[in-house]
Amino acid sequence: MSYETLDIVLDGRGVAHVTLNAPENRNALSAQMIAELTAVAQDLGARPGIRAVVLAGAGKVFCAGGDLKWMQAQIGADRPARMREARKLAEMLNALNEMPVPLIGRIHGGAFGGGVGIACVCDVAVADRATKFGLTETRLGLIPATIGPYVVARMGEGNARRIFMSSRIFDAAEAERLGIIAHAVAADDLDAAVEREVAPYLSVAPGAVGAAKALARSLGPRIDAGVIDDTIRRLADTWEGEEAAHGIAAFLAKGKPRWAE
Repeated sequence: MSYETLDIVLDGRGVAHVTLNAPENRNALSAQMIAELTAVAQDLGARPGIRAVVLAGAGKVFCAGGDLKWMQAQIGADRPARMREARKLAEMLNALNEMPVPLIGRIHGGAFGGGVGIACVCDVAVADRATKFGLTETRLGLIPATIGPYVVARMGEGNARRIFMSSRIFDAAEAERLGIIAHAVAADDLDAAVEREVAPYLSVAPGAVGAAKALARSLGPRIDAGVIDDTIRRLADTWEGEEAAHGIAAFLAKGKPRWAE
C-alpha cells in the first residue's frame, strides 16, 4: 500500500521506520494522515517479521496536533458526520495502542494536542531536549477527548490535571517527569537513543513481546469500547459548542479568541 502522508522504510532487522511526512503542515493530523496511520498500524501489526516500529516526524516538528481545517469542517458538519470523524481519530489511536509489536516514538521540535496523544500510545518515546509539548485544545474551545484515556494511562489523573486544562507549553524535562517520554536527550544523540530502545527487542521472542504488551494493557486503566465511545461523544459535543467555533475561527484568522489576554 502507498501512503501520501507517511514515509515507510523497513530495514533488514525487521524494524519499520514510520515518518509523519507532511512537514509543510507541521505533520498535523489531517483526515488523510489519520486514515493512513490506522492502516499502517494494522498492516505492520499483522505482518510477520516486524520486530519493532519507530515513529518519527519529518521537518521541524514531530506533530502539531489536529489539522485545524479538518476541525473546522467538523463544526460545519451534522452530528452523524462529526461522530464518524471523531471515531476515525479514536480508532487510529487505538490501532497504534494495540499494535502487538513495540512502538517507539522519536519526538523532536514539538508535540502538541494529538501529538502528545501519539507519544502516549508509544511503548516508549524519547525526545530532543529542545522539544516543546502541550495539550493546547482548550485554547481553541476544545478538549483532549480521544487522546485522554491514553494520556491518563501514561501519567495518572493527578498529573493529567496539571496539563489537561491550562493549555500551557512545557519542556522535555517536564514531559519526562510526567512520563510522556522516557528520556530527553541532546539533539545529536536522538537517533542513538532511539536505537538503544530498539536493540533489546531484537533479542527477544516476538510472540512473547506481543503477549506481554497485551498483558500490560489488560492490567492498566480500562480503555475499552465503552470508554472510547464516551470520548467520541464528548469530542462531538465540544465541536458543536460555540466556543470551538469561535476559537478555531479566531486561530485561522490569526487573531485572538475573546478569552485570551
